Amino acid sequence: MSARVTVLGAGSWGTTFGKILADGGAQVTMWARRPELAHEIDEAKRNSRYLPGINLPRSMHATHEIARALEGADQVYVSVPSKTARETLKPLRSALASSDAPIVSLMKGVEKRTGLRMSEVIAEALACDRDRIAVVSGPNLAREIAQEQPTAAVVSSHSAATAARVAMTASAPYFRTFVNTDVAGTEFGGVLKNLIAVATGIVDGVGYGENTKASIITRGLVEMTDFAVAYGAQPDTMQGLAGLGDLIATCQSPLSRNNTAGRLLGQGYTLDDVVEHMEQTAEGLSSVEPILQLAHAKGVDMPIVQQVKMVLDGTMEPRDIAPHLTTDDDTPQEETQYGSSDRGGALRRALERARDLLGDGGGRSRRN
Repeated sequence: MSARVTVLGAGSWGTTFGKILADGGAQVTMWARRPELAHEIDEAKRNSRYLPGINLPRSMHATHEIARALEGADQVYVSVPSKTARETLKPLRSALASSDAPIVSLMKGVEKRTGLRMSEVIAEALACDRDRIAVVSGPNLAREIAQEQPTAAVVSSHSAATAARVAMTASAPYFRTFVNTDVAGTEFGGVLKNLIAVATGIVDGVGYGENTKASIITRGLVEMTDFAVAYGAQPDTMQGLAGLGDLIATCQSPLSRNNTAGRLLGQGYTLDDVVEHMEQTAEGLSSVEPILQLAHAKGVDMPIVQQVKMVLDGTMEPRDIAPHLTTDDDTPQEETQYGSSDRGGALRRALERARDLLGDGGGRSRRN
């Protein structure tokens, strides 16, 4: 029998993911905060505000009554702004307490007050076992997926069984899901790439070219990995879909809300102007401060994110942003794949590889 799933949140990503689930065979109920949006999805199979021009599957239904949306749900997907996640979920604690339904985070942010990842907010708000919680992340620009352009994502949970259960449901002909158990790495990849995307948007708005953006993206991946590893993530996760894959998509596409927000900042708009202009939340703007606080607690240096904060605060002109040039002094720095968190390991591995290729040290090289 097909799974009965609920998606809380009917913005562009929540609605797109509802479409993925429905196209994969699930019976989907969307919860929309606004009654008129719920009615449009339910009756017209459209979401003209967030996904204009996209036809939604007939097996997708919607309601503005959250209790009704949760009735009989086998899985619950959460796609609300990170700043409202706790207040949205906490009243649902008793309704979900007697169920073993996985709770799946589609959110990419950290709670500003606590610095908690969204899976941690879910665990606290619902007082549920972390093995019931999964997260989804990857290069997932909503409109492209809604148009059924092929892509992939990662489903991560502390429970491999939960990750597999969710991945089986959250798959469609155009949407492939992989699994892992590195929840911290998968979530932080989704959070941190937003901050780097704001930086690339800023330099794009200023008018700088591809060299500048490529430098920031590359060094941004190092910052992301340093931070994530300091908080228990696996470095390899940052090289996969939830890290590098999502970073490339978010930094390069005009469909990215965070890239768009950065571009407006680079063009001279104030932060207040940008927030007013954006129809949907750019999570990177609200994540900068808590991420820097967490980085400071672990002694992780994040010059790109720091300069983004300075632009947001109005203490740096967008045209002056050049975090990839920032160093403590003029001494040439070692470029390693994993930055400071690797403690020189990448260089050591490269030297060992070079010795292997050279054979026994007699100067003989092996040709392929």
